[in-house]
Amino acid sequence: MFDTLIRGGWVVDGDGGPRRRVDVGIVEGRITDIGPDLDTAGATVLDADGRIVCPGFVDVHTHYDAQPFWDGTLSPSPLHGVTTVIGGNCGFTIAPLSDDPADGEYLMRMLSRVEGMPLESLREGVPWDWKSTAEFLDAVDPLLAINAGYKVGHSALRRVVMSDDAVQREATEAEVAAMAELLRAGLAAGAMGFSSTWSTTHNDAEGRPVPSRHAARSELIQLCSVLVDFPGTGLEFLPGIGGPVDEESRQLLTDMSLAAGGRQLNWNVMQVTAGNVDECLLKLEAGTHAAERGAKVVALTVPTLIAARLSFASGFVLDAIPGWADVMFLPREEKKRILADPAQRKRLDDLAQGDHPLRRLANWGALTIFDTVNPVNARFDGRTVAHIAAELGCDPFDALLDIAIADDLQTSFGRADVPASREDWEARVGIWRDGRAVIGASDAGAHLDLLATFNYPTRVLAEPVRQHGLLELEEAVHLMTAVQADLYGLVDRGRLHVGAHADVLLIDESTVDSDPVTMRPDLPGGAARLYAGASGIDEVLVAGVAVVEAGTFTRARPGRVLRSGTDSR
Repeated sequence: MFDTLIRGGWVVDGDGGPRRRVDVGIVEGRITDIGPDLDTAGATVLDADGRIVCPGFVDVHTHYDAQPFWDGTLSPSPLHGVTTVIGGNCGFTIAPLSDDPADGEYLMRMLSRVEGMPLESLREGVPWDWKSTAEFLDAVDPLLAINAGYKVGHSALRRVVMSDDAVQREATEAEVAAMAELLRAGLAAGAMGFSSTWSTTHNDAEGRPVPSRHAARSELIQLCSVLVDFPGTGLEFLPGIGGPVDEESRQLLTDMSLAAGGRQLNWNVMQVTAGNVDECLLKLEAGTHAAERGAKVVALTVPTLIAARLSFASGFVLDAIPGWADVMFLPREEKKRILADPAQRKRLDDLAQGDHPLRRLANWGALTIFDTVNPVNARFDGRTVAHIAAELGCDPFDALLDIAIADDLQTSFGRADVPASREDWEARVGIWRDGRAVIGASDAGAHLDLLATFNYPTRVLAEPVRQHGLLELEEAVHLMTAVQADLYGLVDRGRLHVGAHADVLLIDESTVDSDPVTMRPDLPGGAARLYAGASGIDEVLVAGVAVVEAGTFTRARPGRVLRSGTDSR
């Protein structure tokens, strides 16, 4: 007798093989039988006729560290079929904490700046009543609708051990040893690994490089070595904006993996288009370099083009334009005064037009105004800056700044999310089939007003699978389930096999897609975020319990914190 029986669907088990029309029986959160004509007696029956039945998707790069405390569904990810997430990435975690309240305040302000989590939401929505990673994991565990594993972040470790000095200098041997002991305690409690960053885009609320960017190479290596004693753990690291493109960066990633006993290290982020495939293949050489030396290095790729929504209020990304940081980190009124000054505008524009990785951003006329807040600016919503400038009879940069100042700098702008071409999707599929790269890097839970890449599973199923026919659905499911689960050694997840956890999706492959992305003002403190529901994801089960029914969240909370050594090996 089954608790739940999924009847008559096309089972795609996650291994990449062909679909089969069979039933799936579930008892106490596990799959206990897969086969034709299973007995329905006493079971809750889900009619899956004509639909795909597959494992829930695994999203290995999220920032759902704070959100469980105000939204245990981890929305909107489950609406797009995600049933397991990995948080604690980029070295940015909210545990451990010290006894000094200033450490929690620092982490809040840092996360607000570097990960785009509204400060008012972090203050009002998160209790901040733990010290250790173990206490944090225990606090999150009962809140979850889906499953979540968390790494220990380098910046939090540095802040606890070094206080304000974490952003001033390299650590002493004694300080590194103290960080290692904190990391060891977190891994012993079940944390999934260790994360860090050296990316030059990662600066704290005062404009200083985040704590991990002050770490010496030796500090990174010593902390990685702690993982040797903890099965089922891994590493995540941002080597820089461009990724591993030289021998030094490749060797660093290799040495980090080797220090951890050859555990997998995933680096991010790599965005693939038809125009940069050769560059991406060069970056993937880091994986070959590592494998030849007994290490494992994998690139996380963004499945969809990043259509960043920028603002002068936050200044994130804009502060990485050479010479712009000092202005972007000013208080808002002072920033507005500078941006209104014609001489300062010319200086900033000249700097932006220089030879640097963000030069493309400085094509101001090509940018689109997404959202404005002042009613006088409403007529500009959805229009390019070039068209607006022509209408106003001024330079595009002047037009953009005038609109932003009238909006108290809250104008949302950037490059429009143009549908990817068939050639772009072909390039991505080729990279995904390379064992040195995986689908990942959604950043879900972060950059809440900046990025909307949380919907990648439904977009993959809608575009390269259904629209372009570049992937069979079975392979797409494999890439978003088993491959990602195996990256972290997750036990009995990512596949529909007898004995596996019953994290299951029912999908209408003819309609599955993301809804349009909109702003939703539903965060603590009244802040807004980018949000999109989905179509064609009819049911989402976690441990056999429905967390989404007909595209709507239920009140069920069957998810749990995944712990290394038990849930991963």
